[in-house]
Parts: sequence; C-alpha cells; structure tokens
Amino acid sequence: MMTSRCALVVLGLAVAASVLAAPRRVKVVHRGPLTKVIVHKGFPLRRPLPPLVVVAPPRAAVKVAPLRYLPPFIWAAVAVSVPPAGDLAWQDSEPLEKEAGWTDFTLNADARGRKLFIEIIDGEVRLNFAEVVFENGDTQVVDFAEVARAPGLYLLLDFADGRRVDHVRVLALAQSESARVALRLLK
Repeated sequence: MMTSRCALVVLGLAVAASVLAAPRRVKVVHRGPLTKVIVHKGFPLRRPLPPLVVVAPPRAAVKVAPLRYLPPFIWAAVAVSVPPAGDLAWQDSEPLEKEAGWTDFTLNADARGRKLFIEIIDGEVRLNFAEVVFENGDTQVVDFAEVARAPGLYLLLDFADGRRVDHVRVLALAQSESARVALRLLK
C-alpha cells in the first residue's frame, strides 16, 4: 500500500514537471483589425507603406480631418533632455507589441503648444510616419523612413509661433517584445 502511494506521488510529480517544462503557447490578441494603411488624397509620402497594419481605435473621436498637407518633414532623430513638467500642455502614449506587427494609432491632443516630442519607452521601435493634424486642417507629415530607435526623448516638430494640435497619427512597429510610444506637447 505504501509503495503504491509513493509510486502515485512520484508519477504525479513527473507529470507536473513535464507540464511545467513544456513550452507555453502564446495567443496574440490584435487590438484592431488588420487592414491596409489608409491615407487621404494629397498624402505627401510616395514610398510603399506596410501592406497590412493593426489599427488601434482612437480613444476619442478626432475632431479635424486632414484638409491640406504641408510639405513632408524629414525627421532627424535628435535626442533631447526632458523638459520641465510645468511646461507640458499635453501627453499621451500607446503600447505596442512585436507580435501585433505594424500598428497605426491616433492620439488626440486638442491642445496648443510650441514643440512636439516623441518618446520611445521600454523597448525599441521602428517608426514609419507621423501625421500631425492642426485645428485648421493643415497636416504635417513627418517621415521617419522606417528607422528603428532605442528608448529616448526626441524632438518631433518645433512650431515657435504655437499651434493647436488636434491629433497625431503614428505608424510604428515594436522591434522588442513590447514597447511604448509617447507624445508630449510643450506649451
């Protein structure tokens, strides 16, 4: 009787060990449907965009649609120091997962500012473009040329006269397992 109990305990431990040692399946949960990148008439970038992307729904409806595209701005990744917190007019962020692939997300600013920054948090991110839509419908497209960036704070746009930003749309891909992209607008 004692040996059969010991045999059952040993067998149970062996089964438990094999279950724990087996690789686990990871289920990828897409935050939105896979679709083509949609751009409006007059979109200034003429290079191929990723064929399919995950579209993350905006947390709030955008108020202004792109009406007129300004000439594209070719981004020079210049890392900067963190500005004083009191100068912040708005900030928001979006998590990215490598397994989701390219993600098209929109962050609603609805705020006035002088400088717009992009911050890569907790991972490496490959950036394609950003579409900054101002309150009057003018739209500035920033071409990142699909360059991968490590964590850091980078100047995105500087509009010294101050502009009201309605929303910012970004197309990005997490190069690490997960990452976060944040946008900050200074007063």
